Amino acid sequence: MTLKSGLLLAAILTLPVNALAEDPMKVGFVYVGPIGDHGWSYQHDQGRLALEDHFGEKVATTYVENVSEGADAERTIRRLAQAGNDIIFTTSFGFMNPTARVAKEYPDITFLHATGYKRDENLGTYLSVTYEGRYVTGTAAGLVTETDTLGYIASFPIPEVIRDINAVYLGAKEVNPDIELKVVWVNTWFDPAKEADAANALMDQGADVIIQHTDSPAPLIAADKRGNWGVGQASDMRGFGGDAHLLSVVNNWGPYYIDTVQSVMDGTWEPADYWGGMSEDTIEVVGLSDRLSGEQQEKVNSVIDALNNDEFHPFIGPLKDQSGKLRVPAGVSMTNEELAVMDWYVEGMTATLSE
Repeated sequence: MTLKSGLLLAAILTLPVNALAEDPMKVGFVYVGPIGDHGWSYQHDQGRLALEDHFGEKVATTYVENVSEGADAERTIRRLAQAGNDIIFTTSFGFMNPTARVAKEYPDITFLHATGYKRDENLGTYLSVTYEGRYVTGTAAGLVTETDTLGYIASFPIPEVIRDINAVYLGAKEVNPDIELKVVWVNTWFDPAKEADAANALMDQGADVIIQHTDSPAPLIAADKRGNWGVGQASDMRGFGGDAHLLSVVNNWGPYYIDTVQSVMDGTWEPADYWGGMSEDTIEVVGLSDRLSGEQQEKVNSVIDALNNDEFHPFIGPLKDQSGKLRVPAGVSMTNEELAVMDWYVEGMTATLSE
């Protein structure tokens, strides 16, 4: 060792600890679909990229895509924990129980689960208030339909999906009292062929606006081929829909991911149930079609403004279920806790949950 290099090493060794480069915070993500789905998983990955862009070398992220809900999820989450990740985000409802089990095994790791309800000392939950965007969707769909029939491609009969179906119906019913909302359950989050088949089945039944709670652009493309309307799910899908594109409801996860990681870095993070809606910019409605008349656009934009400003709640009473039972009294808004377990259709829906 030369005298110069020896002096340099001695200087480094005498530096205070905080002057040395710190290891980046490791953040892992688990996706139910491919990041190329152009929907739910794609948009979560955009949030991951926003996280990297914001923190630079202070974070190191990794992701696993196409993870099945169940045993595969638990193995994947545990591998991310064993790999030394400081924070793990799991991004589908079916990851809830696997996340909760692994979180108990690794109390020093912070876990965040999307759309679920189980929390622990090191496990929080988060979701986007998609029902706000769905209510806007219903408003726009109710204004443009010529058959008074809307079609909804539903993934799984969980509260998130059920409340979004209800929100579409309530938004459409407000502007079109003759509306009917037909539902096809496909029991998948991402299967373009199955999604397209469902869209065509709904259009065969007279639906001229197709709404989806699945993750590929296939339903929108199918609607465009038949000269009908479609709605983008989770991301901005206007590039796929041509003239069919009515609007897209976008999940903007970047701000939430950035704020959460920052709170863990600062030591201020606490387990909570985060609901981010339009006023938080977690939900955005984009690409409203210019095929709407000026009056129709004005009506849709007025609903968007009311939701952005927290002036309106889509689930405000009186609300009855399909049997006519009063579920929400007049003037009362449903709480997050009530919405988190919604398992009933609102009055006027002709579809049944068993279909």
